[in-house]
Amino acid sequence: MLSARSVILAATLLGGLITSPVSQAALQDEVQVYDDSINEIGEFGVELHINTTPSGSATPNYPGEVVSLHGWRLTPEFSWGWTRTVELGLYVPTVMDAQGSYQFAGLKGRIKWLPIQADTALGGWFAGVNFELAHVKPEYDQAKYSTETKLIGGYRGPHSLISTNLNIGTEMEGPNAGQRPEMSFSIKATRALKNHPAFSPGVELYTDLGRVGQAVVDRDQDRRLFLTLDVERKPWEFSFGIGRGLTPVADTWTLKMITEIPFSL
Repeated sequence: MLSARSVILAATLLGGLITSPVSQAALQDEVQVYDDSINEIGEFGVELHINTTPSGSATPNYPGEVVSLHGWRLTPEFSWGWTRTVELGLYVPTVMDAQGSYQFAGLKGRIKWLPIQADTALGGWFAGVNFELAHVKPEYDQAKYSTETKLIGGYRGPHSLISTNLNIGTEMEGPNAGQRPEMSFSIKATRALKNHPAFSPGVELYTDLGRVGQAVVDRDQDRRLFLTLDVERKPWEFSFGIGRGLTPVADTWTLKMITEIPFSL
């Protein structure tokens, strides 16, 4: 069994070897690595995603873009367990820009299929896929309509978690419609504290891989590393993160929080 340190090192090397063009900026409504979490049948859940960029680029990537710098993104996510392996979700992203203007940014619907699940007591491997369809205002993404397919895989132990995502995005409208898919990769590793198992510190790495088959230098990839803390206090769950940009095109600092409130219908 690979250690968390070995997996994180491998992911960093992978991000450096797969050199592709940096993608166009997109709405940063969630900063999250998907794992094997899935609602029970009939269970309704709400997650609140909050993130802000205290230090980063003030230059728009295209005319009219609202940049992330000094802005806040607040996104409620609603989810519902359809079957044991299928979960439906809806994101409602909102944005407050650096000038204090607050507005609705669009809608994102998703369906998550997790056919391979770890044993709840013993742990084990998990794998699945999440498909997302987005409609976002042009101030936040050049692609008004887009899709994302997220391949999910990892291992959950009694006190630890390693999860990876390979994301494949396609723009259905805008200046890049019809071009090759964009790809990105992320990995999350956590381990619960021995004397305080409700607290799990960890790390998350996010890296854009650009468009398939179009190589470019490594420094043009958006890559960020987060130190995180997951807190599980049923029925509440929290996740906090402080992110540092590792390349010149990445925002210097990003702060994020996710809080979860489960419901049963």
